Amino acid sequence: NACTACHGLSQKMVGPSFVDIGRKYPGQIDYLAAKIKSGGVGLWGPITMPAQTLSEADAKTIAIWLAAGAGR
Repeated sequence: NACTACHGLSQKMVGPSFVDIGRKYPGQIDYLAAKIKSGGVGLWGPITMPAQTLSEADAKTIAIWLAAGAGR
């Protein structure tokens, strides 16, 4: 996946850092997996995150990692 094209581990790039996402949504695995799949705009600013074409299992794996603090 191309997540790191827009998201840094601990620094904001185009989108928020993975660590910041984990801080904002601790433990919210299902919410994060759904947002990864559907994309969105407005929660972190005016830049749109496009919907991601990955499996439900992959989205959930990423969401688990984010919800646990993204490796902090």
